[in-house]
Amino acid sequence: MRKFDPWPVFFKREWRRNWPFLVGFAITGAVITIYAASLTGTLLLLLLLFVTLTIDLLPPSTLPSIPIIFDLTLFSLLLCTQRRTLRTPPTPRRSGGLKRKINYQFASTFHQQQAIRPSVRPSVRPSPSMFAASLSPPSIPPHPSTTATTAPALSETKQLQALLLKTGAAQNRLLSLGANRTGPADPSLIARALVLLSHSPNPTPTPSFLRNTILQSLSQSPHPQRAILLYSASLEYAIPPTPHTFPSLLKSLSLLLALREGSQIHAHIVKLGFKSDLHSRNALIHLYASCGCVDRARKAFDGMPQRDVVSWNAMIAGYARNKLSGAALELFRELQLAGGVAPDEVTLVAALTACADAGALRLGEWAHRYIRRHRMDGRIGVNTALIDMYSKCGCIDRAVEIFENIAVRNLVAWTAVINGLAINGCGRTAIEYFDRMVMEDGIEPDEVIFISVLSACSHSGLLDEGRRLFDEMKGQYGLVPQAEHYGCMVDLLGRAGRLDEALELIRTAPFKPTAVLWRTLLGACKVHKNVGIGEAAMQEIQRLDPHHHGDHVLMSNIYATAGQQDDAVHMRRRMKKQGIGKEPGCSVIELDGRVYSFVVEDKLHRHSREVHVMLDRIERELRKAGNVPETAVAPAAHHSERAAVAFGLMRTAPGTTLRVVKNLRVCEDCHVTMKLISKIYGREIVLRDRSRFHHFKDGSCSCGDYW
Repeated sequence: MRKFDPWPVFFKREWRRNWPFLVGFAITGAVITIYAASLTGTLLLLLLLFVTLTIDLLPPSTLPSIPIIFDLTLFSLLLCTQRRTLRTPPTPRRSGGLKRKINYQFASTFHQQQAIRPSVRPSVRPSPSMFAASLSPPSIPPHPSTTATTAPALSETKQLQALLLKTGAAQNRLLSLGANRTGPADPSLIARALVLLSHSPNPTPTPSFLRNTILQSLSQSPHPQRAILLYSASLEYAIPPTPHTFPSLLKSLSLLLALREGSQIHAHIVKLGFKSDLHSRNALIHLYASCGCVDRARKAFDGMPQRDVVSWNAMIAGYARNKLSGAALELFRELQLAGGVAPDEVTLVAALTACADAGALRLGEWAHRYIRRHRMDGRIGVNTALIDMYSKCGCIDRAVEIFENIAVRNLVAWTAVINGLAINGCGRTAIEYFDRMVMEDGIEPDEVIFISVLSACSHSGLLDEGRRLFDEMKGQYGLVPQAEHYGCMVDLLGRAGRLDEALELIRTAPFKPTAVLWRTLLGACKVHKNVGIGEAAMQEIQRLDPHHHGDHVLMSNIYATAGQQDDAVHMRRRMKKQGIGKEPGCSVIELDGRVYSFVVEDKLHRHSREVHVMLDRIERELRKAGNVPETAVAPAAHHSERAAVAFGLMRTAPGTTLRVVKNLRVCEDCHVTMKLISKIYGREIVLRDRSRFHHFKDGSCSCGDYW
């Protein structure tokens, strides 16, 4: 056996004969030292030393090939073990601002994985300008036969993002801007843009424009909550916001109804000196109105040094959204008188919505004429708002006319006209339009339109048709009925006197019955004077929603109509003891473009004296006609709808149609009274209550006494 010699053989031989091994040793050691991680480099150096020391044991004939084999082995091992790990965001510096913990979960999927490697490895190291050219939209407009978007395919974007991360070019401004332009509304591309942003070695120099672009994309994405996280991270890194930061951020908060965070952002706007910025002010108005804080929205609106059409739109739509129709219409008049700002499509849709809620037909007709003059009647959104306005003002014929003139109808337009037919008592026509939508236009119905067509069956007493549609919804269209659909069926069965079936339907529902379902059944018990089922429904309502005032009033009326006066008095005393007040009835009527409101037994109204005189005169005429008021329920002589009709009789010419809107369901005594008034005074009265329309003419009602 040969004796082991600790010195390598090439130290004993001539240097000229062993120069390949020496050069390979130097190159391999340099590569390991520069590119490998510290632990990997140490292991490879130890391996090199071991081979060098043991090479003397090999036969001399194999020595010439050892340097080549050794270098190839080491390079292969180096390529297999080398990798670049994704950097996690550095620990941020506290710099004030929102006291909120930074959350980087918006990119957790990408932080947990390595970058996506491209399918083809480039032979030349890419530069940032190459990436920017690849990601930016082309300067030449595409041919009409191509796709509408100019963004590259998603797979190409993923590959480019992988190259960004591997080459370290993700922090380049031009490159990142191009990456965000590839698809700002695509959730996956937004997430990848956030990954590029988080992998910047130093996030401080990242341009604010890039972050604002991502904020704008997040406000249009399914995850608007990530916008506040990105804004908080920017504050933590002491990146100052710009005026363009807040509109998109406030839009995201509006979608989330995040009033508390919105108030903090408002404070930031004031603190940073951006309170006079027009776009931020508009976004604040929209935020406060969306959260129900109309007073704060109006304060922001009044404090604006200048306003554009978006400012007016946000405030008018905010009033309409919060059911403050009178305030919305008054502000719409101010816009017309102010001058300098012309209403646009959004303004008119908001105004038409307010007209529909208030029953302001004349103002709605003015808006319709304005739409025609400015040639906006070809837009589907405007036409849908007109259909809704005319339907809720009792002019269903004009609503149908507008619908028939629409060139291309969508599901929203069909829903609007079917709902209008439903609330105006045209149940069979509503079903015909539903069948037309499916058969002629081939539009697939959704859950919302089924609510409209089922309510049409309920208002018209179409029991068989309602059952058929309810079964088709589940079987033919594969839709799962929700509480609203079950409520329509309970109302339909209850109006038809099938109280036992309605009770069984509630108990067999695939979800936990809501207080609204039991309340619907309780209303049917009032019509059919069923105390037993009414008490059962009341017991369930008390368990689910014990503080609703209308239920106690309804149960008291059930006892009264059934002749159980003691129970009715007991229920009223119980309401008083628990501090449960009855919602006051309120009715509005439009005369000469102005909306007048009346409440029950209103003595503070400026026209209350003459209204009460007219009510007494009407009462005498009714008694002459043989009308005896119903005394089992609360006195109805001064209900708000009667005061509104009396005021209309005083202020309009004979034969003028009176249109009244009430916030509650009309009582039976007032329903009889309206029929007699229409006959005695020769007037047509259109009364819209909480659930439907009543067209009184010549002593009869369009509902057929079925409401």
